[in-house]
Amino acid sequence: MAKVIVFHAGKEEYALPVDTIVSIEKSEGINPIPHLPSFVLGVTKVRGELIPVFDLAEILYSSSLDRTDAFLIVVKSEIMTIGLLVKEAKEILEFSDAALTEVGLLAYGKADYFSGIINLEDRMLTEIDPDRLVAGLKGITEIQTYVTEQEVQSN
Repeated sequence: MAKVIVFHAGKEEYALPVDTIVSIEKSEGINPIPHLPSFVLGVTKVRGELIPVFDLAEILYSSSLDRTDAFLIVVKSEIMTIGLLVKEAKEILEFSDAALTEVGLLAYGKADYFSGIINLEDRMLTEIDPDRLVAGLKGITEIQTYVTEQEVQSN
């Protein structure tokens, strides 16, 4: 059995593996960073760690999320810890491995951060692979460098 956190980004439901989630926070105190891609909202400190905050709706749909009542899902990837701003973090869901299927669209280059579709009786969820998501983001090296420099300056 696998466990995921279910959340909304845009009008759709998505899922992230529970073992990649550090925490779910209220979206507060995001400091903007100029000259970075539009999906980068800025940086924030969570439990003493400086993390970049990304608008998941902007990444997926090129449309910005209304930040009112938004949540920050803090996710650990192979490259770095990030914050994903989402509309709503709804539930923890457990499902059998048989419910996860790959679909042909996953081979499409712009959607290679989806690890599969979780087929449930009453709904379908798209599961996001945080490692592939972060690795595929435009400007991630610059973002990582900026965060590292800021952490060094504040210590």
